[in-house]
Amino acid sequence: MTGAPKSATKSAATGDLLSGLWTLTEPPRLTPRQWELLLSQARRCRLDARLARHFKDKGWLDGVPSQPRLHLQSATLAAERQRQQVRWETDRLRAALRDLPSPVVLLKGAAYVALDLPPARGRLFTDVDILVDKAGIGAAELLLMAAGWVHEALDPYDERYYRQWMHELPPLKHVWRHTWLDVHHTITPPTSRFAVDGSLLLQAARPLPGSQPGAQLATLAPVDMVLHSAVHLMQEGDFSAGLRDLLDLNDLLQHFGVQPGFWPQLFDRAQELHIGTALFHVLVQVRRLFGTAPPAELAPRVDELARGWPSTVLMPALLAIALRPPHPSCNSAASGLARWLLYVRSHGLRMPWYQIVPHLLRKAWTRTRTRLQAPAAGAAKL
Repeated sequence: MTGAPKSATKSAATGDLLSGLWTLTEPPRLTPRQWELLLSQARRCRLDARLARHFKDKGWLDGVPSQPRLHLQSATLAAERQRQQVRWETDRLRAALRDLPSPVVLLKGAAYVALDLPPARGRLFTDVDILVDKAGIGAAELLLMAAGWVHEALDPYDERYYRQWMHELPPLKHVWRHTWLDVHHTITPPTSRFAVDGSLLLQAARPLPGSQPGAQLATLAPVDMVLHSAVHLMQEGDFSAGLRDLLDLNDLLQHFGVQPGFWPQLFDRAQELHIGTALFHVLVQVRRLFGTAPPAELAPRVDELARGWPSTVLMPALLAIALRPPHPSCNSAASGLARWLLYVRSHGLRMPWYQIVPHLLRKAWTRTRTRLQAPAAGAAKL
């Protein structure tokens, strides 16, 4: 299942100390300046706690110099605290949505924690994501608001953007705990080229182990969990945590890949949901960085997912640049252009041109107006 991984030496030559570290068989030998750089890169990717866990699992942590080791240990404590918070939020969601007739599916990080999957190790969280049936999303919203989750004020355009074009409600924030919640009815916008029928995901969802009657919490099926992570990485357009998301995918593939029939089911499901292109791109990048690949006999099925030279030449080159840590030491002359092209592509995937052009123009105007008003607001306070 694994091929020869790339060495860390080549990555380090471009200033990227982080990307190649995960496949090393011996602890890295770094100068104090390189340790500072490595930790800075990890923070930018939200991987400092994950890095600490990796060093601990490898038995390398005691050999880390004292100052970097203290930082890694501190990051581990922060991640564990957030892990407990996610478990508490999950319990509160169970209570708030107990009267909802359809399942409530935990997505991404919350699901990893609930099932104690490898990507949960050292993970840092910004929110909790759930998936509910589209027909019941209004009822779910009312139940959540009654339990203390509310929307922050949005202008009419943004409100309409979420409710008409997107696959989720506007973000909810709890009034007391200040935690964020995203409520989805599917995993891609209805206007997306990767339009996924959320009901198919709900039909295959699996109740949490030990669920009691009336407890509706569930998680996606293993193949759907992988495909959701792949689509999220390829469609969001923000690669600031791209390396973390790719590590999540690698963990999931290695964890589920040993189960009989997983790999053929993954390809079949990608075809059924019409998201084979996203799967192809992440499989190429996972193999490039970590050496993880499907069984050799299934290699032709990977090739079948490609769509001409943009998939086999252009996209791998752009992704190899964009997936570097978003740190000045990892940037090249092509970094800005690569990330911009992928950002534009992601919007083109999510919406047709007649929607995306006015949307981007409006967003650009809003950002410009905010920058122009900021100095005036500061002067008014004086």
